[in-house]
Amino acid sequence: MVDQPSKWARFVTQTGWRKNMPTEQRRRLVLKAHKGDYLSSGRAMQQLANVSQDKRTAELAGRDARWFFREHKKRK
Repeated sequence: MVDQPSKWARFVTQTGWRKNMPTEQRRRLVLKAHKGDYLSSGRAMQQLANVSQDKRTAELAGRDARWFFREHKKRK
């Protein structure tokens, strides 16, 4: 008998991110929740993109993650 898979994604920081928000607002909320840390924000969005079963959410979270990673690289 096969056990049910456990859900492994644990989102510790609640950001208020919603797929129906404008891009600027989504990114501002995530950055604020992660106290201005672009790398942490990017990782959180990448995690959401990877575990989401909703195509639109995965797409938007992936775009936001890439944006945060680019911004982090610029600010290094």
